[in-house]
Amino acid sequence: MKTNMMAALGVALTLTACNMQKWNETACDGYQLITQKGGATLGYSTKSGIQIIEQDGFAFKDLDRDGVISPYEDWRLPVEQRVEDLAKRLSIEEIAGLMLYSNHQALPATTYDVSTYNGKPYSDGEAQPWEVTDHQKKFLKEDHLRHVLITTVESPEVAARWNNEVQAFVEGLDHGIPANNSSDPRHSARSDAEFNAGGGGKISMWPGPLGLAATFSPQVMKLFGEIASEEYRALGFATALSPQVDIATEPRWYRCSGTFGEDPKLAADLARAYCDGFQTSEGEYEVANGWGYRSVNAMVKHWPGGGACEAGRDAHYGFGKFSVYPGGNFAMHKIPFTEGAFKLDGKTQMASAVMPYYTISYGQTEKNVANSFNTEIITNQLRGEAGFDGVVCTDWGITADEVHPGVHSGKPWGVEGESVARRHYIALMAGVDQFGGNNDKVPVLEAYQMGVEEHGEEWMNQRMRQSARRLLANIFRTGLFENPYLDPAKTSEVVGKPEYMAIGYEAQVKSAVMLKNHNQVLPIKEKVKVYIPERHVPAHKAFWGNTIPEQTITPVSKELAKRYFTLVATPAEADLAIVFIESPNSGCGYDVEEAKSGKGNGYHPISLQYSDYTATKARAKSIAGGDPYEKSDNRSYLGKSAKTVNKGDMELVINTKRAMGNKPVVVSVNLSNPTVFSEIEPYADALFVTFDIQHQVILDLVTGRYEPSALLPLQMPANMETVEQQAEDTPRDMKCYRDADGNSYDFAFGLNWNGVINDERVARYK
Repeated sequence: MKTNMMAALGVALTLTACNMQKWNETACDGYQLITQKGGATLGYSTKSGIQIIEQDGFAFKDLDRDGVISPYEDWRLPVEQRVEDLAKRLSIEEIAGLMLYSNHQALPATTYDVSTYNGKPYSDGEAQPWEVTDHQKKFLKEDHLRHVLITTVESPEVAARWNNEVQAFVEGLDHGIPANNSSDPRHSARSDAEFNAGGGGKISMWPGPLGLAATFSPQVMKLFGEIASEEYRALGFATALSPQVDIATEPRWYRCSGTFGEDPKLAADLARAYCDGFQTSEGEYEVANGWGYRSVNAMVKHWPGGGACEAGRDAHYGFGKFSVYPGGNFAMHKIPFTEGAFKLDGKTQMASAVMPYYTISYGQTEKNVANSFNTEIITNQLRGEAGFDGVVCTDWGITADEVHPGVHSGKPWGVEGESVARRHYIALMAGVDQFGGNNDKVPVLEAYQMGVEEHGEEWMNQRMRQSARRLLANIFRTGLFENPYLDPAKTSEVVGKPEYMAIGYEAQVKSAVMLKNHNQVLPIKEKVKVYIPERHVPAHKAFWGNTIPEQTITPVSKELAKRYFTLVATPAEADLAIVFIESPNSGCGYDVEEAKSGKGNGYHPISLQYSDYTATKARAKSIAGGDPYEKSDNRSYLGKSAKTVNKGDMELVINTKRAMGNKPVVVSVNLSNPTVFSEIEPYADALFVTFDIQHQVILDLVTGRYEPSALLPLQMPANMETVEQQAEDTPRDMKCYRDADGNSYDFAFGLNWNGVINDERVARYK
């Protein structure tokens, strides 16, 4: 009897020990934080109305407020099981909301005027800058939207507090699905900013994508991804609308600067490093299979590659619709995806999302419709051949109505004659999961009904839930269901912290390419007298329609320059001049007024030279034809001319050299596109190209504090004739410019203090 009593007491004690509370709750700045031994860290808001359920001593969030732990609420279960459970519970309306990706949201919120690119505050100034607006609450609650794209951010603290307000709001709705907030790339440096290792900043500052490519270093790229992802998560972003891995085979394309250059092998290696850096979360931060609380979903773009835009005209801005393949290289443009972003070294294995480009990949499939509407390109090639089963999200605004000629109107290329709802349906049937830039569930629900009528309710219901599973997986894997909340103080500490600013600056140094160093004029060893002229850019009409006023730009502040040189006001006083300019800007290749007047087709050449250009050797007939929505299917610009906005940059270089005489002139060109250097190279004793970095880097290089090490990620054309003759889809097919020292400005060319760089990077990629 005594033995039985002792045994019973032992069982009771064991059960009590098992059920002892293993978690502690702390009130934080705007939310509650639960930490638990051997369990997930949870964050929730008392404003949301949800309760905490205890089981086996652990805490769980009752997100659907039903008093029991549903499988999707159980952080002990595999992600796949939780996804499957929640996907089954969602209504079609809720799934339609998951399929929405918001239009651009600024913090604090503004109304956005696309005609001026200006924002006006929603509020009267009395609201806190992190307040969730009625407009945002509407699409979050009524439309069930959970994917939000953030643009400008007033400060890291504002971003963190807004994130907490949004998460508290949606936590109390429906099934408590958290917001998956996201960002376009935001780490490029401001050229006029001064580097201050101890000053911190709103975010660490790095080279633009072409600059990261110019390092020819996957190691630098992965380090960027690791740091950028930590800053993103501190700002509340769990998805990056990047990397842009299109190979820039068309040198006139407006979006060259966002790519990793024109070589598919280099772009693939850098894409892999980027995605690994952003997505991988290890140690205590891991949730499953490499994913976790430090992970940022990488939405790689733009499938199947947008770098072959016809004559450089970009489909994003409504002046181009077609990618063309005169060299037969359609498959090559997929390499950065199939060999890079889809073959990661880390445990996450492949990029979690893909964005197709706006263009019609002309002549590559039976139907000439934009990629997101093309079943062969999405279902057969992306999902089937490439084996991608993640989220496919359209680029922004492709289902909206077109207003042509226009900018940022709808871009439903190839399906202009269909209704908005029908465009959604065509994209769904092509294999798309999500609609960029759409806050409204109605056309998605209308598309659902079209599917019911065509395929039956059971089939269409399963089609919607298939997309829901993909979308939910990216939210679960990043730990948002457990804790989507942020400590604003921690955010302010992490984002732009001195260590990250210093590492970013080192990457900027590694991205600046020295093209010329005649007679080894650099580096300068002593504190010489230096003249740095101002840039003047005349007033001009931007391609989106508004007039940009005349600007006078001081490239480097006097205070900064005086730390390096004796700054002087005239060439006569100087021992050396440093001239900062931009690559030629001739616009988008389209004249809206000409098109409206009916006096021409509106198409003009895009020039990569500073002086006026007339296209005497251009194609007489467009490659892509048969467009029923054009008055003419010939988009040729043969015999037409283009002028650059910044012809004065060329004149500034020439005039400075003339004023300096035999004294050396250093020229630094911030490059957006390949440039015809014949107009300025003869007037430069030393020549650099940069990719959206701080001008201070050039001061450090000129004075020898660092040695140049970067290589060209793009060819520099000898002239515009070779630009006209090259094939839009073919990399490295131009005659390159050769300078006075006999160096060809080819892909992978660059100089250091000893001369032409010929290291393992050149051997691997050139």
